[in-house]
Amino acid sequence: MVKKEIVAMILAGGKGTRLGALTRKLAKPAVYFGGKYRIIDFPLSNCANSHINTVGVLTQYESIVLNSHIGVGSNWGLNTSKGRVTVLPPRETEQGGEWYKGTADAIYQNRDFITSFNPEYVLILSGDHIYKMDYSAMLDFHKEREADATIAVIEVPLEEASRFGIMNTKEDGTIYEFDEKPRVPKSNLASMGIYIFNWKTLNEFLNEDARDLGSHHDFGKNIIPKMLGADKKMLAYSFQGYWKDVGTIESLWEANMDLLKENPELDLYDSNWRIYSDNVECPPQYVAQEAKVSNSMINQGCNINGEVTNSILFSKVYVGKGAIIKDSIIMPEAYIEEGAVIEKAIIDSGMVIERNSRIGDSTGEEIVLMSLKEEDNNECFNPQEEFISPKEIACICSV
Repeated sequence: MVKKEIVAMILAGGKGTRLGALTRKLAKPAVYFGGKYRIIDFPLSNCANSHINTVGVLTQYESIVLNSHIGVGSNWGLNTSKGRVTVLPPRETEQGGEWYKGTADAIYQNRDFITSFNPEYVLILSGDHIYKMDYSAMLDFHKEREADATIAVIEVPLEEASRFGIMNTKEDGTIYEFDEKPRVPKSNLASMGIYIFNWKTLNEFLNEDARDLGSHHDFGKNIIPKMLGADKKMLAYSFQGYWKDVGTIESLWEANMDLLKENPELDLYDSNWRIYSDNVECPPQYVAQEAKVSNSMINQGCNINGEVTNSILFSKVYVGKGAIIKDSIIMPEAYIEEGAVIEKAIIDSGMVIERNSRIGDSTGEEIVLMSLKEEDNNECFNPQEEFISPKEIACICSV
């Protein structure tokens, strides 16, 4: 193998249970976002734009769709003679084999992949965050400061800091303490789950952690505290920009709606930092004469005959006459029949919303999720005019 200065490893094996029915048969990084993309497209595009061309994607839970989407990295221009994307599921070796027990264990089990490139540095990323970031600038910072580890941080409101892993730092950015979801946070510098390590140093701590039977084998709970305890030089890299952990139905809806603001923080139209994805082959969108569309993203193959306001429609969505869609996300190949009203909702791919159904309530606080029921009996619950409690977030209607 050709020696690489840095290898990126994307952790993409989590279940994402807080996304409810969306992730019952789908890995969280494969969930749709922004009318065209999947969540995993963002870290992969960041790698491509940062000129990091050797990437391992560690998959585990319900990974068939995710693996197929990633392929060999062609969509991101990473399938070249100088680099590639490699999908790394758990595998059996001469020493045995088992599922990844944690984020650190996932990297530990793939040491052979990393060492085959003999890198100086390893970039560890989460596969389920929405953001645009130049990792090469973070690497320059890491090298200039001669750090053992650099952790990207973002300022969050102090009242929300207890939801995150918090980095407590000195004035020069040196990390002296890490608090995992502290009840009384000392700072508002939240870890973004983006790390750069000197590979030789990290490898030593991974080997030590693997021998610790009481460890959770997790970067936040084990590796970072142990490195701090060993007086390794650890620095916080401050990120200025849009970043969102879309781990809940509410945060997924909010991140999509952020794209529809007049001046969105996350600019998907920036030609200097493109977000790449799989291009769906389908005809142009069609908007009928009687249709009304305002402040919305409408992808290819959509057929709009009703009213769409402040919403995002993925490819091949059909909206019947008299149907109203407001403040909602409609995923690929959903079929909205005549007279249906959808407000402040997420409609999963392949759903049929029947004639004159009413889904959601724009005045309510809850986000309604309509998704296929994952049961052997394959029964269908049919939403009608009196439907729906806004608190019900896993409602059912099959195609």
